[in-house]
Amino acid sequence: MRLTHLADYAVVMMTAAARRDAGERWSAAEIAGETGVPAPTAQKIMQSLAKAGLLDSQRGSAGGYTLARAVPDISLADIIEAVEGPIAMTQCAETGISDCALDQHCKVKPHMNIVGAKVRGALDAVSLAELSQ
Repeated sequence: MRLTHLADYAVVMMTAAARRDAGERWSAAEIAGETGVPAPTAQKIMQSLAKAGLLDSQRGSAGGYTLARAVPDISLADIIEAVEGPIAMTQCAETGISDCALDQHCKVKPHMNIVGAKVRGALDAVSLAELSQ
């Protein structure tokens, strides 16, 4: 399993946000400048993180982003799923629908949800607090 660039960038950006003072507002441009993530990509990721409930956003002159939850309450799994969607090891485990040639006779398919749940559990055990130290 390998994270996409968007998921990797999201983790980098969230760790930068976690190191800021609680309640401090910041812009996508500020986080982009601090982390090196391109500004348009940072904006896109922050919108995804806000939609997932990990960031709060406010428009206007006093606007910006803040963390929506306490740093220890945000997990690596939360961040990855915010930009990638549900963690699943195979397409058939995620949607139940597959174009796999083995789909009709696959003996492993019923167990892939178990594998996915264990991977998600491992990622869920890593908190943003640990990542941002």
